[in-house]
Amino acid sequence: MRKMFSVLIVLVVTMSLVSSVFAETELKFWHTYSDGEEKVFLEQVLPIFEAANPDIKVNAIRMPYEGLNQQIITAVAGEVAPDLVRMDITWVAQFAKLGALISVDQMEGFDAILADALPGPMATTIYKDEHYGIPMNTNTTTGVFNLERLKELGFDAPPATLDELLAAADRADPSNEKWLFAVQGSFSWAMLPFIWTLGGSITDNAFTTSTGYLNGEATVNALETIKSWLDQGIISSCVLGEEPGTWGGIEAGNYAMVIEGPWFYSVGEAKPNFPSSTIPSVDGRSISIVGGENLVMLKGTKHQEKAWEFMKYMLSPEAQLPMVNAGMIPTMASNLNKVDTSESPWMDAYLEQLKTAAPRTPSAEWPSIEEILNTTFESILRGTISAQDGLNTAAAQIDELLAK
Repeated sequence: MRKMFSVLIVLVVTMSLVSSVFAETELKFWHTYSDGEEKVFLEQVLPIFEAANPDIKVNAIRMPYEGLNQQIITAVAGEVAPDLVRMDITWVAQFAKLGALISVDQMEGFDAILADALPGPMATTIYKDEHYGIPMNTNTTTGVFNLERLKELGFDAPPATLDELLAAADRADPSNEKWLFAVQGSFSWAMLPFIWTLGGSITDNAFTTSTGYLNGEATVNALETIKSWLDQGIISSCVLGEEPGTWGGIEAGNYAMVIEGPWFYSVGEAKPNFPSSTIPSVDGRSISIVGGENLVMLKGTKHQEKAWEFMKYMLSPEAQLPMVNAGMIPTMASNLNKVDTSESPWMDAYLEQLKTAAPRTPSAEWPSIEEILNTTFESILRGTISAQDGLNTAAAQIDELLAK
């Protein structure tokens, strides 16, 4: 009897161990994929992960982008947050400051990720010198050219430098709505690529101070240069919100160049009359802006280890390369080099531009910083304030926000 009882105990323990090994863990993952993006993710990306990790079930929940920021705040406060969220890159610092995110710096394999990640997208995960997520997918803007208009100006191909393009300024004809190029608007997304390429900056490299950078000589010169383009009719008043806009203007031949994202094209579409090329450089600089989404782990998760396995997988070629077919650009350099652009040749310029693309200031106060920048840039371009005075005031205001 005692022997039978011992056998039963062994069987119960063994069954318990087997059960625990194959127990399924559910990870709740909030995302904002579009229809096309979600289809690729659910049909080509997620099945590979779940097949390799039969003990993990990813419950991928599509959320509306509108109001998502507040929904995450509410879910965190109510302790009903998901394990993982794919969020806008500009939100990471905000939620890290709230204490809602888990730092990944000490996670297994993070150093290898850090070494392979594109610097611009990776910088968007930083808050106070720690990384609070991984760059899941990225995008940027680059030059989109009207080939016919370029030929009218004497170019056979997109110019490599801004000086080359500006040398054709005397052939612009603003009276007949024929400008050299366009700046999409006075907001930071449109202005920063020009400011950075011209040598300006918003803060120091550590994102801790703005004074001496935003109001420094290089940035003042950059804003004065852009203002001179507007005054001379080199660029149109599109920069102040007037028509023609960038898309309609480049297609109609109003502009030889606009700065646009990959959404100007469709995957598999060549658009040979509208080639893309990196932003014409100034003194070797061609710097655009980083967009995209990051994958973060929320503090309330009870499954850190398995959530991290999913995060790492989303940086693998098995995850990132299929998403290229949905218009998403990989964030790992090793994956970037494997992208087949034969059917979408316009993508080459975006892949190249991402190597030097820069992030917006990764701060929990970014919405307020952005508002200051947008207002200041518009005032300078309208001539209601000088570049130096406007940037002096803006730098002081931004310093106060960065100190919070």
